[in-house]
Amino acid sequence: MKDGFMLIGEIADFFGISRKAIRLYEKKDIIKPVKVDDENGYRYYSAEQVQQLNALLELKALGFSLDEIKMIIDGKKEKAALLEMLEKKRQAWQEAMSLAKYKEECIGNIINNVQGSGAAEKIAEMTEEERAWLLVKMVCIEDIRAQHALSEALWV
Repeated sequence: MKDGFMLIGEIADFFGISRKAIRLYEKKDIIKPVKVDDENGYRYYSAEQVQQLNALLELKALGFSLDEIKMIIDGKKEKAALLEMLEKKRQAWQEAMSLAKYKEECIGNIINNVQGSGAAEKIAEMTEEERAWLLVKMVCIEDIRAQHALSEALWV
C-alpha cells in the first residue's frame, strides 16, 4: 500500500482474482483507478474503489452481468427498476433451485430403481442390449413421473 492507495496486484491478491479481471472491469468503466502512474503504468485504487470492487464481486457471484452491475454501481437505476432487476434475478435463482431439486429427485428415483432391481446385480454379466434395456427401465424418470402423476390423478 502506498499513500493510502492499493496497487492492482494487491487488490487482485486480496480478492483472489486476476489483474486481468480488474483491467476488464476498468475497460467496462465499472472500476477506475484513482491514479495511474505515467512512468510505470501502475494503477492505484482508493478504499472506496476497493469497496466497489467488493460489491461488484458479490453481485457477480449472484449472477448479475457486468452491464447490470455497472448500472447498479453507477446508480443509473431508479429504485423501482432496481427492485424489478433484483426480483427477476431472485426468480431466476428460484427456477434454478427448482430444477436442481427436480434433478435430485430424479437421481433418488434412479437409486431406488437400482436398489429394487434384482437384475441390476447381474448387470456386468448382461449383453449390451440387455444392459441397455435395464438401464432404460431404471433411468427413464420421465416415464416414472408421468405414471406417478397419472396414478395420482386417477385416484383423486
